[in-house]
Amino acid sequence: MAERRYTKTHEWVTVDGKHATIGITDFAQSQLGDVVFLELPSVGRKLGERETFGVIESVKAASDLYSPVAGRISAVNDKLSGKPELVNSDPYGDGWILKLELAGDPPSDLLDEAAYKKVTEAAAG
Repeated sequence: MAERRYTKTHEWVTVDGKHATIGITDFAQSQLGDVVFLELPSVGRKLGERETFGVIESVKAASDLYSPVAGRISAVNDKLSGKPELVNSDPYGDGWILKLELAGDPPSDLLDEAAYKKVTEAAAG
């Protein structure tokens, strides 16, 4: 399994060759509370690194979603239209948000699990 990397804005990415899967972290979903809606982008759209690609809405707040990597969207998780709560119940599995065909290498500043844990501890502070 590909190693999961994280952003300071609480997205995760796994890279397998030229393909990346993106979602939000368990910490992010717990901070948001019950997810009620996701605005997802269209397949085929090109995204730049750190570009906004959608919105996630919960009972508490609405937040922008950012792509950790650059590429072209090859799939969106259509299950989330009818079951946005999958982001809460399984953020690293069935709650994935989109898949990309990578444009180049992932950025070197993505966080590993230990570094991301420090970010969440500081945020929970």
